[in-house]
Amino acid sequence: QVQLVESGGGLVQPGGSLRLSCAPHESESSFSVGAMSWYRQAPGQQRALVAHITATGTTNYADSVQGRVTITRKNAKNTMDLGRNSLKPEDTAVYCCYVVVGVQGDWGQGTQGTVSS
Repeated sequence: QVQLVESGGGLVQPGGSLRLSCAPHESESSFSVGAMSWYRQAPGQQRALVAHITATGTTNYADSVQGRVTITRKNAKNTMDLGRNSLKPEDTAVYCCYVVVGVQGDWGQGTQGTVSS
């Protein structure tokens, strides 16, 4: 099981920007990563896909964040970032990364992102 850690969450005002990062735990050795995704779950709601990037760099975004989110990856470090701008209160949620390693999919523990005045 690959240990993943999200970081970069916090409080931002509406219209602001925030970048999230997903990386393997420092104790983990190198591994081959396939597809990577960001999901979010707001209180009382189901987990939903925010953005996805394939091993070849093809991206896909949820309609609700299209044009406001950019997902990137650095394969040399097996890291993934989610850049967000023009944030709205409805973007408030716990954000989790999901990474495919071989035939296995692993989840990070999540990081809180709050958009409020």
